[in-house]
Amino acid sequence: MFKPLELFIGLRYTRAKQRSGFISFISMTSMLGVSLGVMALITVLSVMNGFEAQLREKILGMASHVTVSEHGSALYDWPSLASELVGDKDVVGWAPFVKAEVMLSANQRVSGSVLQGVLPERESDVSDVAEKLVEGALGDLKPSQFSIVLGSDLARYLGLLVGDKVTVITPQVTPTPAGILPRLKRFTVSGIFNVGMYEYDRNLAFIHIEDGSKLMRLNGGVTGLRIKLEDMFRAPWVTRALAQTLTPNYRISDWTMEHSNFFKAIKTEKTVMFIILMLIVAVAAFNIVSTLVMVVTDKRSEIAILRTLGLTPARIMGIFMVQGTLIGLVGTLIGVIAGVSLALNVETIVPVIEHFFQVQFLPADIYYISELPSKLVWSDVTTIASYSFILSLISTLYPSWQASRVNPAEALRYE
Repeated sequence: MFKPLELFIGLRYTRAKQRSGFISFISMTSMLGVSLGVMALITVLSVMNGFEAQLREKILGMASHVTVSEHGSALYDWPSLASELVGDKDVVGWAPFVKAEVMLSANQRVSGSVLQGVLPERESDVSDVAEKLVEGALGDLKPSQFSIVLGSDLARYLGLLVGDKVTVITPQVTPTPAGILPRLKRFTVSGIFNVGMYEYDRNLAFIHIEDGSKLMRLNGGVTGLRIKLEDMFRAPWVTRALAQTLTPNYRISDWTMEHSNFFKAIKTEKTVMFIILMLIVAVAAFNIVSTLVMVVTDKRSEIAILRTLGLTPARIMGIFMVQGTLIGLVGTLIGVIAGVSLALNVETIVPVIEHFFQVQFLPADIYYISELPSKLVWSDVTTIASYSFILSLISTLYPSWQASRVNPAEALRYE
C-alpha cells in the first residue's frame, strides 16, 4: 500500500503468470541474454587486462625503462653518465650493456640470436634475468672466460646443456689471405634462463660485458646505458628531462617508444572486443522490447481500465518501464556476479579444461604468453554494468510509450 502505484502494478505484472507462456519465455530469454553478455564482457576484458599486465611485466622485466646511447658510436664515458643519474629521484637502477645480433651454432644447428653483454653485479638493478635462471647463476659470467647464458628454448633448439660449447658468429668480418671470413668465437654455456615468454627464451643470450666489447671490437666501450625507474609510467617525462640535461650527441629512448605499437594494438583489440561483446547486451535489450510489446498487447484491456480509473499516460508508461527495467536489472546483476566469479577463477578453470580435453589454448611457440592470465578491474565492471542497465532502460521506452497511447474506448469496445 505504501509503494508507488506504478511500481506496485509493474511488479505484479512481472510476478503474475502470463496468459501466454511464450511471453514468460521471451522474458527469461531476455534476462539470460543480458546476463550472458555482461558475464562475457567482464571475463574477456579481465583476460585482456591480465594479458596486457603479464606482457608488460615480462617485457619490462627484461627490457629497460629508459636507454641512453651515443649517436653513431659506442658509449665510452658511461661511468660519468651513470654518476649523473644517481641523484635522480626517479632512477632506481642502471647498468651498461653491449647488444648485437649474432648467429649461434652447435650440434649442426644454427640459430639467429640477440647477444647482450651485461655487467653481472649491476644487471639485477635493471632486469629480472638473475631471478629467472633455472641453471647456473648470472655471477658465473666472468671476464675473459667467454661464458654464455642462453634462453631455455634456444638451448633446447641447439641441444645444449650447461658446460657445452657453442660457437658465436658475429656480423663483423676478418680479412685473411684466404679471403674475408666471419668472426667466430667459442663460448661455454654457464647458465640457462626461463622468462616464460617465447620471444626472449628463444632468441636471447647473455655474456659478460667485457667479452661483448671485445667480440664487437668496441675497445672498452658499450652500446649504451639501461635505466630502471621507480614508476615506469613516468618514462616519457624522464626521457624529456634527460634530453634537456644531456648533450645532443646522446640518443635517449624509453619503453613507450620501443613497444608503443604493441601496447596500442592491445588497447585497440580491447576496445573492439568491448564493442563486439556489447552487441550481445544490445540484442538482449531488443528482446526486452519485443517482450514488452507483447505484454502491452496482452494487457490492452487492463490498461484501458486503469485509464478510466484516472491513471495518466505518464503513469501507465511508468508501469511497463518498471517491468522492463526489472528484467535488465536482474539480468545485469546475475551477469556481474557470474562474470566476476569467472574472471577471478579463470586461471584455475582453464588448466582443468585443457587437461580434460587434452588441448592447449595458447601454445608457447605461437603466443607471447602460454598461460591465460586474468586481472579484474572494478572500473570495467562498473562501466559494463552501467551500460547494460542503461541499454535495458532505453529499451523500455518505446513499448511503454505505446502502452500510454492505448485508447480506452477502442480497447474496451469488444470486452
